[in-house]
Amino acid sequence: MKTVALPVAYMPLVDAAPLIIAQEMGFAEAEGIALDLIAAPSWSSVRDMLAFGRVDAAHMLSPVPVAMAMGLGGVSTALSAVSVLSINGNVIGVGRELEAKLRDVGYQFDFADPVKAAEALAQVHPGPLTFGVPFPFSMHVELLRYWSAATVLGPKGIETRTVPPPLMASALAAGDVDAFCVGEPWGSVSVEDGAGALLLPGSRIWQFAPEKVLAVRTDWADTEPDLVARLMRAVFRAGRWLSRPESRSAASEVLSRPTYLDVPSELIDRALSGHLILSNRGELRPVARFVEFFDGAATFPWRSQAKWIATRLAAAHDQDLTGQLERVSHVFRADLHRRHLAQTSSDLPGASEKVEGTIRHDTPVASAQGRLTLLPDTFFDGRIFDLSEKS
Repeated sequence: MKTVALPVAYMPLVDAAPLIIAQEMGFAEAEGIALDLIAAPSWSSVRDMLAFGRVDAAHMLSPVPVAMAMGLGGVSTALSAVSVLSINGNVIGVGRELEAKLRDVGYQFDFADPVKAAEALAQVHPGPLTFGVPFPFSMHVELLRYWSAATVLGPKGIETRTVPPPLMASALAAGDVDAFCVGEPWGSVSVEDGAGALLLPGSRIWQFAPEKVLAVRTDWADTEPDLVARLMRAVFRAGRWLSRPESRSAASEVLSRPTYLDVPSELIDRALSGHLILSNRGELRPVARFVEFFDGAATFPWRSQAKWIATRLAAAHDQDLTGQLERVSHVFRADLHRRHLAQTSSDLPGASEKVEGTIRHDTPVASAQGRLTLLPDTFFDGRIFDLSEKS
């Protein structure tokens, strides 16, 4: 098999691991491809590199293909999210000034309770808080908005400012933002740099939020199905490798290299192990499944998740999705995911949609091989996203 080079854009984040590991650990080579991984300076660069043909695939924020299908953001190229690369993996943090005020009122930084965290913030900071976020169309923004609207902070309790992830710590230290929501390792970098403290993991707001996707241009997916399949299989097998505890040390070392994230491997291990250090006081908090690459059908692009994203974006941008929701949700390509992973050991769900927010415990579900268990997907306020009401 002749090796085919595929240019792929990514941002330097822990959740780019499936792509990096696919290349570095030989999963891409086994499929006859070589991933030319191109680090981008911002998420708008990642989007534009993919949309305008500079790369064939990209590590992409999960709302971006949905937003583009809705005509948001000024770039209209049709994209397909063929796999989910990662579930969760974000942290919410505050700057030193807010940290000091929170400690003064006795806040314990439990890293667990979104309601108490919101109450404490409202107590020490009347008026809107400015949060740094990596991109306007991102799970970071949607989690913050959901959290704010469902707590004492209120729908207008936060404002957002776009800051590329590697610059988040410096923006916090400079006072350009009060707080942030960002993917690791950049929250931990802010702790190490003395710029702030971690407040919550994103998974405490939504337990199974699709964070990044493997995105390709839809026309490329149609014209190069064999290459898409090879890429998807390589990334799927890398995610499975990452899910094994014994892989963590090697993964941290690979990701830490100057070529990729260029941060100490110990910071990456915090995310992969789910053992986060919250502040310069050394407070350690464990978070089960802080970031997930494989288990619980983590790679499956549920159309119900795309619908959740679409309805959130429509509400924020005053759009009417009547008659459009099904079309928009199909950018999460459950059909291609099934077709192209048929040659792997993947046990895929029998349905392409589910009621989001109802799974409270590990739950066996109907699947191709009859051995799939889905992981909890609840929202912190107990609400559910009922497709019968949204479709």
